[in-house]
Amino acid sequence: MASLSPPSTRDGFEIYPAIDVRDGRVVRLAQGDYARETAYDTQPLALAQRYAEAGARWLHLVDLDAARNGGYGLGALLDAIKATTTLSVQTGGGVRGQENVERLFADGADRVVIGSLAIDEPARVAGWLSTYGSARLTIALDARCMPDGRWLPATHGWTQHGGRELGELVRFYAGAGLRHLLCTDIERDGTLSGPNLHLYERLRQWAPELAVQASGGARDSGDVRAARDAGCAGIVLGKALLDGRLELASALEQYAPC
Repeated sequence: MASLSPPSTRDGFEIYPAIDVRDGRVVRLAQGDYARETAYDTQPLALAQRYAEAGARWLHLVDLDAARNGGYGLGALLDAIKATTTLSVQTGGGVRGQENVERLFADGADRVVIGSLAIDEPARVAGWLSTYGSARLTIALDARCMPDGRWLPATHGWTQHGGRELGELVRFYAGAGLRHLLCTDIERDGTLSGPNLHLYERLRQWAPELAVQASGGARDSGDVRAARDAGCAGIVLGKALLDGRLELASALEQYAPC
């Protein structure tokens, strides 16, 4: 198994270009809907290499097939990314047990992203924070705002909802020693409608000590700045980069200086 010493970090705001993979293709879903997919004419490895050449330090890599059905299947891609770039990679999709976490670390993951299981079995996942250290796990609590105003995290590729509210889970994981929290407003994901800054303000109220990664809706450099100014520790960028609305090298130079 790969060493569990934490990867090097840099103080300040981090930009995470994202690659979502389905059936071996780079895709984006609209609002988490697998029936509303946009496929892009680029290979996942070539895109990762392009992001590395633009100056990215981190990559957010998601197995969309596994997110819905379990069984992470991007091990070979992850290995190739680590072999051909200097990128640190946080990756997930289909993590259903500790053996999956171990496998991802063995394949070269710098951080393992845990989504559905973190919602369904929080006590189990909290134990892994002690086992692996807070620098090695990212908890993804991606949520929808219900008509009654409650934020409910979604599971299994955003196709189901967990029973616990977002604020409850955020406070639980903060108390368990979590450092890295990724939170997507699912209704904004892939819509280019801007990040939900109100959501990130609430997260800071619930657990100001967490390093929150904003995700969903970013469309331009102004949205990157707004997420940073709202107190987020980083932002995940997907569709805006793929559609050419935002230049990664320029965003990195402005908001994530070395």
